[in-house]
Amino acid sequence: MFQKVLVAEDLDSISIAVVQAIEDLGITEIHHAKYCDDALLKVKKAIKDKRPYDLLISDLSFKTDHRETQLNSGDELIAAVKKLQPTIKTVVFSIEDKSFRIKSLFNDLGINAYVAKGRNSIPELIKAIQSVFNNNSKIISPELSHALRDKSLIEIETYDILLLKSLSKGLTVDEIGLDFKNSGIIPNGGSSLEKRISKLKIFFKANNNVHLIAIAKDLGLV
Repeated sequence: MFQKVLVAEDLDSISIAVVQAIEDLGITEIHHAKYCDDALLKVKKAIKDKRPYDLLISDLSFKTDHRETQLNSGDELIAAVKKLQPTIKTVVFSIEDKSFRIKSLFNDLGINAYVAKGRNSIPELIKAIQSVFNNNSKIISPELSHALRDKSLIEIETYDILLLKSLSKGLTVDEIGLDFKNSGIIPNGGSSLEKRISKLKIFFKANNNVHLIAIAKDLGLV
């Protein structure tokens, strides 16, 4: 079983339950962080001490408060940790249920398991940890298994996500074109952007831009 585990979770009640579950597996060295920045610092120190973590368990959403932070989500934390320690095993423990976001966690960040918070989530978390230790991959809560089978989002590219996010901010096509040009993103011409938006509306069966953004938000794209 894993020897050293880091839990990134900002709610004490959930953290206590997670730590208890990990202890029940016979894991004795468990560290906890309420902020993503703190979690990353712990990972860096563990690597420097040549005693790296075997497993990272992280939530996705962290409430903001008076403290200014560099990393504000579990996605950002996992990405930062993976750059330092690519082989670390990762389990996401979250209430997020959007297909695109879950799929991107597996495909883009290479997480090993995704457990949905709920009534029976602690037993599921224990099973997920055991499965990940046994080198099983893409473990996901049964009620969310459709997320990995969803074929509807395969054709959506990073460019489309950037475009949808810009539209959701209320930017005009001209403003988006200028922003893309300054960022080196192509195509950035008005005609190309209009054609791409039209294709997205057809793809998502959206009546207009407002409807398109609403659908994108429901899918967790923006």
